[in-house]
Amino acid sequence: MTGTYLLCLLYLSVSLVLGSPTEPQAAGTLSVKADVEAAGLKALDEKRYAEAEQIFAKQAADDPKDFSAFFNLALAEVSQQKNGPAAAHFKQVLALKPGLYEAELNLGILEIGEHKPAEALELLRDAAKQKPDQARPQRYLGDALRATGDFEGAATAYRAALTIDPKMAAAELGLGQSLVQANKLDEALPHYRQAATLNPGLHSYLLEMATAFSQANQPEKAIELLAGFPNDPGAREELGRLYLKANRPADAVAAFEAAVVLSPTSSNNLALATAYLQNKQPDAAAPILEKALAANPNDFELHMALGRIRRDKHQYPIAATEFLAAANLQPTSVPAWNEAATALVLSEQYPQALAALDRVHNLNADTAGNYYFRAIVLDKQHLVKPALASYQRFLAMAQGKFPDQEFIARQRSRILEKEANR
Repeated sequence: MTGTYLLCLLYLSVSLVLGSPTEPQAAGTLSVKADVEAAGLKALDEKRYAEAEQIFAKQAADDPKDFSAFFNLALAEVSQQKNGPAAAHFKQVLALKPGLYEAELNLGILEIGEHKPAEALELLRDAAKQKPDQARPQRYLGDALRATGDFEGAATAYRAALTIDPKMAAAELGLGQSLVQANKLDEALPHYRQAATLNPGLHSYLLEMATAFSQANQPEKAIELLAGFPNDPGAREELGRLYLKANRPADAVAAFEAAVVLSPTSSNNLALATAYLQNKQPDAAAPILEKALAANPNDFELHMALGRIRRDKHQYPIAATEFLAAANLQPTSVPAWNEAATALVLSEQYPQALAALDRVHNLNADTAGNYYFRAIVLDKQHLVKPALASYQRFLAMAQGKFPDQEFIARQRSRILEKEANR
């Protein structure tokens, strides 16, 4: 719900409201009553709400037809967040004085704040009808309509409020939100901007627009808005995510670096590491990932990321250790076993490589590359017939896709065939 719902703090006095339902009373009685009421109103003005509540509760009990006592009692209660009793007393006011504008408006605002917008609609419609020159009932009617899903009706009410009071920031924001929910994003944006201009405290709501543009697959518009929040870690993180998605890793690095300075959470650090990797800065990413892994030694993705960094730097034994750790954490992960097998072959750890290849085979995930590595390992171990069989299986599956490896496989197959026939 938009904004803070403030009641219409217009206190009611029997002496000031025409048509009071109270019976004629003696002058002295009225004077005492007026003094008590004045004390209650003074307590309300001075924010001594508990004291005001006691005064008006007694006044209402003494005269159950005194609607002003019930009204002021409700104000004292809602000021203490006693919204249930306050709503009941506003309803009592309307039972005694049907159509009282101040009661309809306040009860409507209260029902919205209590997430009962449907119950507020008729109250606010009547209040707006009674006071067509007042912006507040139209603004709150817009809030109630928007909360019940009538976005077109809400937009109409907000526009009516702005016609009366063009500087009502809450109505500008509500209009913009209604248009977003009606999927009219370009039409909504100027109203968000105007709301922020009228009330700088609403500037953060532009992040709603950024989210809406992002979800609507309009990343450039989202990026433009997010760039206006240089000190918001969430905005910096989302900006970095959008830059990564747009294949702008250098911009993503800058965004995530700012996010980490503002909020050095593990998620922000990992996002920065991801940006470093995509921007071909593995040396910058590695310390972040190592620190994260020290804190989370059972994190599969961290082991895989560090393994790939070590692999790309040709640090194959270290890479193999990371990939094996990942594979042991997720034993059905074909990518982890494949990466481990490759690193083990390249680091000449042949028995361990063969064991990793066997795990891939047991997962029914063999590729031509797996048979090529298997042939290499078996060949290195001088296991002639199994090596020959693996080379031949590789050649049957490769079908010209790996010309360099196929050349080697054919050459080795000829040699191994001669050795096998000796």
